[in-house]
Amino acid sequence: MLLNKKLTLPANEPRIDLLVQRLTEVTRSELRGLFDHACVRLDGHVCAQPNATGRAGQTLEVTWEAGRRYKEKPKERTNRDFIIAFEDKFLIVVNKRAGVLTVPTDRKEDDTLVHAVARHFSRGERITHRAWIVHRLDRDTSGLLVFARTEEIAAAIKDQFEARKPEREYIVLVAGRVPNDAGTIRSHLMTNDDLDQYSTNVPGEGKLAITHYKVLERLRGATLLQVNLETGRRNQIRVHFAERGHPVLGDVRYRPELARHPAWHEKRLALHARTLGFKHPVTGQAIRLIAETPVCFAAFVRAAR
Repeated sequence: MLLNKKLTLPANEPRIDLLVQRLTEVTRSELRGLFDHACVRLDGHVCAQPNATGRAGQTLEVTWEAGRRYKEKPKERTNRDFIIAFEDKFLIVVNKRAGVLTVPTDRKEDDTLVHAVARHFSRGERITHRAWIVHRLDRDTSGLLVFARTEEIAAAIKDQFEARKPEREYIVLVAGRVPNDAGTIRSHLMTNDDLDQYSTNVPGEGKLAITHYKVLERLRGATLLQVNLETGRRNQIRVHFAERGHPVLGDVRYRPELARHPAWHEKRLALHARTLGFKHPVTGQAIRLIAETPVCFAAFVRAAR
């Protein structure tokens, strides 16, 4: 018999796993199995992380079969370049560490993320199964990326990106105090001879780039932002905020003279792709994943308050 229970999250924003256990009364091992088997949804999106927290008013839904034992899947495998956030026989979502190239440059590097994922698919150092790239992150940016196991699956997910359907949320630290609590930056981006991106006012030129942002906290000499991309142009977040005098901390390319802060000691961009949501191209399942913000962000916020 299929069981289904729902509740509205209370104001104290408890951990999702504790609420699920309260609803289902399963063991801790079986509880993790419910998350692993996509039985838990938050506002209609699959919630795959037991330690996630929700917001007051969100709807938590658990659907499971009575009497079935939902076994916990093996722990996610890791390597030096990424952590697996989601994987099935069609695609994989990974949490990339900062400092790793997504794809090779003109130098034809062979130690990029796409190589690492291909080795994972091939289950060995010798690459026998290609990883198909869907989108990219800058070398010094961390966070969630999706790769496909076939060209057809990659094309289907790319179509969603072209239609601006996926949810892409970033956590960003920028220089200075951003004055507005929220806003949208819209421009057309072009590439100059040095391969830098910039906004153009010339009608009909450049590619439309739309960035939505919300201030999470204003700090001494910096601002913590939540940024949502409507489009995903190369260096979009970096360019949009640098052009407004608030470059991403640690950026050595766009307004580097402003991108320094005495409390930011990391040799990386203060830019993290935290949330990725999209529709599974085969199953139709709504997938929404959250990559925990790197600890260096929290350390900076404490130091700059």
